[in-house]
Amino acid sequence: MGFIIALVSGALMSIQGVFNTDVTKATSMWVANCWVQITAFLVCLVAWFFTGRESFGKLFAIENKYVLLGGVIGAFITYTVIRSISSLGPAKAALLIVIAQLAVSYLIELFGLFGM
Repeated sequence: MGFIIALVSGALMSIQGVFNTDVTKATSMWVANCWVQITAFLVCLVAWFFTGRESFGKLFAIENKYVLLGGVIGAFITYTVIRSISSLGPAKAALLIVIAQLAVSYLIELFGLFGM
């Protein structure tokens, strides 16, 4: 099941990158990025409402506070994906993004970074 989910994730990332690049052409980088983050927030809020209502207060109990930077990193991911697709096209951008993901993931696992 994890294999299928990973394939779906990769496909959705490619489609999202193309969509976001198109939205950027019609608006601007930061308007598009705001739209992506706001709509993602709304989808997550609806999913949270229907699947369970764990307390947001648990966020403050997380020991390593740096892990809360995922949303900040997400904004920069959106920015860099849009920029790379607009410069290189979807295929070249995705290829380089996947290579970078593999390299960094390997280093994180190899050196046990971030508690992995």
